[in-house]
Amino acid sequence: MALEHAILVSLLEKPGSGYELARRFERSIGRFWTATHQQIYRVLKRMETDGWVTAVDVGQDGRPDKREFTVSPAGQDVLTGWLHEPVQPEAVRHDLAVKVRGAAFDSAAGRAALVDEVSRYRAEHEDLLTRYLAGEKRDFPDISTLSTGERLQHVVLRGGIAYERMLLDWLDEVLIELRKEP
Repeated sequence: MALEHAILVSLLEKPGSGYELARRFERSIGRFWTATHQQIYRVLKRMETDGWVTAVDVGQDGRPDKREFTVSPAGQDVLTGWLHEPVQPEAVRHDLAVKVRGAAFDSAAGRAALVDEVSRYRAEHEDLLTRYLAGEKRDFPDISTLSTGERLQHVVLRGGIAYERMLLDWLDEVLIELRKEP
């Protein structure tokens, strides 16, 4: 997937400025597709040049005008074409998994340091799961009333929740194995 596709999806969900898009990436899309503010602005400019998005200046009281982007028909065509392409299996790159395997060749002190790192990493993902669950409660309080778009947003969030739960279970297993005496 290209950043362009993630931006098109986000803008179809809700038009916005580059700043607003960057905030959305930080809050939700960012767990599935990351981008810096600079990348988002650079790609938006290219997408506007290519005719995939259009921008209008929107006045704001007490603040500079902002440029609000929407998806053009050409951008919709690009996204539709991409949506119909087959999904390719993704290569998984997970530094921690390689470190865990490498721990077999490290000293007891090295494995103890890895326990600390895995514990820190686990705490980060536990916090993320807590945020996902709070967001689900806040954003989807009554799933029986959701529109199609909201149901699809919710199912992606549920995938993130399931992934974090699976990861926490695996990290618990890793910690058990690292703490065993050789």
